[in-house]
Order: sequence, then structure tokens, then C-alpha cells
Amino acid sequence: MRTVQTSAAETVCIAGVGFAVPKNIRANSEILKAFPNRTEDEFVRLTGIKERRYATDDESATSLAAVAVAHALAQAELPAAEIDTIIMATMIPDQPVPSMASALAAQLGIPRAAAFDLNAACSGWLYALEVGRALILGGAARNVIVVTAELLSRITNPQDHETAFLFGDGAGAAILTKAPGGHRLHRMGLSGDAAQFASIQRMGGGAMKPWPGPKGDLEHFYIQMDGVAVFKHAVIGFAAQIEETLKRERLRPEDIAWVVPHQANARILNAVSKRVGIPYEKFVMTIAKYGNTSAASVSMALGWAAEEGIFEKGDRIIFCSVGAGLTFAGGLLVW
Repeated sequence: MRTVQTSAAETVCIAGVGFAVPKNIRANSEILKAFPNRTEDEFVRLTGIKERRYATDDESATSLAAVAVAHALAQAELPAAEIDTIIMATMIPDQPVPSMASALAAQLGIPRAAAFDLNAACSGWLYALEVGRALILGGAARNVIVVTAELLSRITNPQDHETAFLFGDGAGAAILTKAPGGHRLHRMGLSGDAAQFASIQRMGGGAMKPWPGPKGDLEHFYIQMDGVAVFKHAVIGFAAQIEETLKRERLRPEDIAWVVPHQANARILNAVSKRVGIPYEKFVMTIAKYGNTSAASVSMALGWAAEEGIFEKGDRIIFCSVGAGLTFAGGLLVW
């Protein structure tokens, strides 16, 4: 078996992980009420999703993030006071200003921590991991919370058959340190394809369209997606991230114990599995019960798998994601 070439000096430690989901379960049968001519079997076949979680009125992205972080800190056996940096990956913060990371810092009782948000859509958590890793290796940080929370139910059009069944809410977190032990995080490969900018977007809510116009153009405030374009580019993008990680780390498909992907769509990931030669059974899949939670999905899948105890020491795990933008990210974690 080939050995991983990245030196310990180039990696940092994931000392703890955690995830959180809302209390409310939203089954396909509820969403199907808006689509009387469609069936549950059809949507499960197309997406792999059977249910997802929707935040209730008393839940926020920040409150879910705080729960995920609490689990990660407990697993890392690290008090919040030791954290000097918080990176929040999200595309729908509770409010635009100030950052959600700042709100979380205040809630955790570490108001002096460096705190900022990052938006790379569904690839956000992996982008944030690489930023956190670079800050530690560059000496700008010691202990970093990399957290994501998404309440996609708030921007999903219940009448849009392209998106109504896909998205759910949730949060996930990891604690990064320079400690010699723990799970070794290698460099993430980051890239994109801005030619596909319009494939997934939410046009409303920014400076160009801060609120609906007089004609009530509410559709611009929902997330919109070109399903055919996304499927095509996602299969290619996911596969490329896995293959580039294997090449960068000088590994073969059979050297990989697990793939923890962005939970985009079960059909997409099944096609990716065949393309890269890694059995689908090695893909950690949580999409059936949590849906697509955008930036939160990789962190949630990792947290769930760690909680279930499916990883063994030394397991080589590949992360991979494709997000709006398009954004691509992928890399290796050695458990």
C-alpha cells in the first residue's frame, strides 16, 4: 500500500467534530401536497432523499451552530476560552451584518476571538477548513473553530419542483489545532468554474436587489437551480476533486477507506463512485434523512459518522464538494 506523502508539518489536527439538526422533521409526503401529479417513489429515486429537517421559529442558524460547536469542543476536550479564531461558512446567515461568526463568538463567551464569515456555497466548509489550516500553519491562529450552519428552508420555494425536495437545515463544526495527535487534515484543493455562475443562485437579498420590487418579484429571493446543468457539472466536479486528491497524495482508489462528500444528490454521487472506482458503499451518506444542507452537509456527515464510530484509526478519508459559483473543493483527512 502506498503511503501518504504530505508531511506532518504540512497538516493540522482536527481535534473534535460535532453536528446539530433542527427538531422538526419534514417528510416527502408533506412537500408532495404541492405536487399532486408526482409520487414519493419518484423523488426518492431522483434524489435519494426521504426526509429533511426544517428549523422552527425558535431555532436559528447561530443556535444550531452553537450546539454543533459544543459537541466538537467536548470531543476535543478544549474549553471555548482557548479558541482564538472562528470561521463560519454559510450562504444564509441569520443577518447580513455583523458576521454570524461574531454572534457565535459572543454566545460562546469569547468576544475577543477573530471571527468572520465565508461563503463558497456548498463547498463552504471545505474552503473554511483550508483557510483555518493556513492560518494555523502561518502562525496567525492556534485553535480554530470551523463551523457551518444553513437554514435553507427559509429560501426554498415550496412550489418549485427543482428545489422543494432537495434542501434541509443543519449545522456542523470542527476544532482545528496544531497538536501532534488527532485526525490529520491535509491540504484542500480549491477551484471553481465561474462560467456556471447562473446554474445555482439566489438573486435577491444583496445590494442589487435588497428587497422585492413593487411587482412582488419574490421568486428572486428563493434559491434557483438549473437541474440538468448542475447534475452534469457536479458529476464531473466531484470526480475531479477525488482524482486530484488521489494524485496529490499519491494514493490509489483502493487506499481510501471512506469518502465524505457534500450530500448533493444520491444519483450524482452514485455516478461519481463509478467514475472514480471507489465503491458507493464507501461513501458516507446522510442525505436520506437530512437532505442537502449545502455547506453544512460535509461537516454533518463527518460528525454523524464519527458519532456512529464507523471510522478506524489510520483510515484515509476523502472530502469532496461542488457548490454554487461553481465552487469545487476536495482533500484528505487521515483519521
